[in-house]
Amino acid sequence: MHKKLIVFSEQKPVKVTIRNYTAEDFDAMIAIQQQSFPPPFPSELWWNKEQLHEHVTRFPEGALCAEADGKLIGSMTGLRVGDDQLGDTHSWSQITDDGYIRNHDPNGDSLYVVDICVVPEFRKAGIGKWLMLSMYEVVVHLRLKRLLGGGRMPGYHRYAHEATAEQYLNHVITGLWKDPVITFLLRCGRMPVGVVKNYLEDDESHNYAALMEWRNPFIKNGEEE
Repeated sequence: MHKKLIVFSEQKPVKVTIRNYTAEDFDAMIAIQQQSFPPPFPSELWWNKEQLHEHVTRFPEGALCAEADGKLIGSMTGLRVGDDQLGDTHSWSQITDDGYIRNHDPNGDSLYVVDICVVPEFRKAGIGKWLMLSMYEVVVHLRLKRLLGGGRMPGYHRYAHEATAEQYLNHVITGLWKDPVITFLLRCGRMPVGVVKNYLEDDESHNYAALMEWRNPFIKNGEEE
């Protein structure tokens, strides 16, 4: 993938390129994580070069980055999985192989989101949404049935005393409550599939995540229209 667009950062137009990242981008990819998740976030949870090597080797189509003025400002990574890998429930660690994606199935018909990240400076410029839309294009290009992934529910801790995770998600969907992650995913066209417990260690979400998908509009019941 390689496309150019213009976004507005602080009301100023900025030329941005969305493309596949390569081995030459590894240091910049790690720098994105450092800027986005500064201490006290554990540095061992940032991408490492071994993980990034697996991404660009096993599924380069699912390794996307956003670049402005020669600097990487965001990234999104995915892998292909089959229904047998998803099962009734799964954790982020299980479905992404702890971010190494060695379980990538070249024949899997779902593109599963491993990570999406944007540096703070550009978070209000729509980069995250453009990365998501670009990954939808990958789904269509590869003729997959859907994009799938678990979204954190960081607002849930404020309501956990009065609502189950499922009720919280429903209230966000109906507009009663807002959640910074789930609301963003809804604005990107993702639809809820269900709630997964023990998805990842996340105090704000009480370890829950909302499983959300975007279905390929050109495929119906597993067949191309």
